[in-house]
Amino acid sequence: MQLHEFERGLHGRVAVVTGAAIGNGRAFCERLAEEGAAIVIADVADATATAEAVRTIGADVMVVQVDVTDADSLTAMTAAVMDRFGRIDILVHNVGHYSEMPFDLLSYDEWTRTMRLTLDSLYFTIRAVLPHMKKAGFGRIISFSSDTVWLGTPYLTHYVTAKMGVIGLTRSLASEVGKYGITINTISVGLTATQRPAGEAVSPSLLEHILPAQAVHRADEPEDIANVVAFLALPASGIITGQTINVDGGVARH
Repeated sequence: MQLHEFERGLHGRVAVVTGAAIGNGRAFCERLAEEGAAIVIADVADATATAEAVRTIGADVMVVQVDVTDADSLTAMTAAVMDRFGRIDILVHNVGHYSEMPFDLLSYDEWTRTMRLTLDSLYFTIRAVLPHMKKAGFGRIISFSSDTVWLGTPYLTHYVTAKMGVIGLTRSLASEVGKYGITINTISVGLTATQRPAGEAVSPSLLEHILPAQAVHRADEPEDIANVVAFLALPASGIITGQTINVDGGVARH
């Protein structure tokens, strides 16, 4: 049987990756580019370094500055991508907000900020790209939760609530969009040896503190997550939808 051109890796596909300027987002862009996808790097921050790295792989790259908490900004981004490529096949939504705080001290402002950046941003971004996926009869949507939802980690009530919301959205929306050839899945991750949006790297001592709780005694790397992202984007995963895959070295086992 001869494979259709789109069944050979991700050649011909267009992947939009939000939060792609640094850290995990950059790793996702590079990994999808290795599979042959054209990459749209979507971030509110400067993404020059990621763009250069992805171009080195040989991928077609587009950089769009976008605020994923603003519907108008996302509409403009989507229009620009469609004008350039004529399609949006893959969405990797890599945006969220993390802070630690006892519930008694948790302000409503911090609660709403966490919800807006972590959960509302996913809602807005999917709303922007979904019509194009439905029209094409194909789509892969990949978002991120956290292993804290399985662990009930203290001082993270706002964060865990938002990340559990991501899982709920994934499960319910999968039931609506499957008939259009669209899958939606979530990856729950642990602490990763990567750069955070504020610019600082995750502390090696913090990573070492977590290692004894893992079944695999090494730090989680961005590439570990990127490999799962690539799998969920590839044709081989086409029957998998509405799922949450935990990638944290075995800290949480659900």
